[in-house]
Amino acid sequence: MQQDVITMVHGSGGSATSELINEIFASEFRNDTLDQMEDSAVVTGGGRIAITTDSFVVTPPEFKGGDIGRLCICGTVNDLLMRGAVPKYITCGFILEEGVKIDLLKRIVHSMAETAREAGVQIVAGDTKVVNGDGEFYINTAGVGIVSDNVDIKAANACDGDVIIVSGTMGDHHAAILSERMEIDTNVTSDNAPLVEMVRNLLIENIKVHTLRDITRGGLGTVMKELATASGKTFYVKDEDIPVKQVVRDFCGLLGLDPIYMGNEGKLIAIVDREDADRALEVIKNSKYGQDAAIIGEVKEDAPGQVILKTKIGGKRSLDVLQGEGLPRIC
Repeated sequence: MQQDVITMVHGSGGSATSELINEIFASEFRNDTLDQMEDSAVVTGGGRIAITTDSFVVTPPEFKGGDIGRLCICGTVNDLLMRGAVPKYITCGFILEEGVKIDLLKRIVHSMAETAREAGVQIVAGDTKVVNGDGEFYINTAGVGIVSDNVDIKAANACDGDVIIVSGTMGDHHAAILSERMEIDTNVTSDNAPLVEMVRNLLIENIKVHTLRDITRGGLGTVMKELATASGKTFYVKDEDIPVKQVVRDFCGLLGLDPIYMGNEGKLIAIVDREDADRALEVIKNSKYGQDAAIIGEVKEDAPGQVILKTKIGGKRSLDVLQGEGLPRIC
C-alpha cells in the first residue's frame, strides 16, 4: 500500500478498500474458503456446534509476548476449547480509526495469521470499517467448533471430591500490559496462547474432565466463584499452591494488586475426577504452555457457591467475583 496510515477513504468501499482487503487481510488469511470472497462462508461441519463471539480492545496493541492480533485468536479459540470443542473457523471484524499506521496493522494481521495456523483454525470471513478517531483499532471475532457426542464439559458439572487444577502461573498477561502502559521496566511477558494441544491431550487420554474455563478478566478468584455458583459446590483452595512467578508477585506488591484477581490469556482451570487428578496434571504439564501447572484445591458440597482460600498462616478467606473496577483495566 502506498499510504502509511489508515484514512477515511479506506472505508469508502472503493479501490482503497479493495487494496486494504487484498494486500493486508486476504494475503495473510488466504484459504480456499476465504478466497471465494462471498458475502458469507459455507464450511463443512456436522454434529454438535460450539459458537462464541468476542471483542478485543487493548492498549498498547503490542506488548511483551504478544499483541492484539495474537490475543484475539487465542481468546476466541480458548473459549471454544472450554466446552471441549475442536476449533475450526473464525470470522473477524476490524474497526479502524483514521490514523492507524499501515505497518502496525500489517504486523497485527500477520500475527493473527500465524496464531490461527498454530491453533489449527481458518479465518474464513471478515469485515473492516474506518471511522474518525485517533489511530486506535478494535477487533471483533466469532468462532465455530465441533463438539463430539461423548463430550460434556460445562460449569455445572463440578462434583463433590473433584480436584482443581490450574495450567500455569497467574497474572502474567495483566502484569505485562500494565508494565507496558505504566512504563515500568520488567521482564514480565504475556501468556497469551492457544490451548489446543492441552485440551486435545486431556480428551485423547480420556481424562474425566467435568469443567474447563479459561482464566481471563477478573482472574482466578472471579472464575472460581462463577464455577462454584454454577455447580452449587464449594471450592477449597490453598493459597500457597497457586503458582505465581516471583517477578509478578513483586510487581503486584509494588502496585498493591492481588494476583488472584489479575487477568491471564493463556491459562485454564480444569476440574477433574479425583481418580484422574494426577494423570490430568501430568498430561497438562507435558502439553504446550502447561509446564507450570499445579493442583490447587478440591470441590466439596458443604457450603454451596462458596470459594474458600486457605492462607499460608492457617486462616481462611472467602473469595468473591471482582467487585467494580478493582484494579486498572487491561482491555
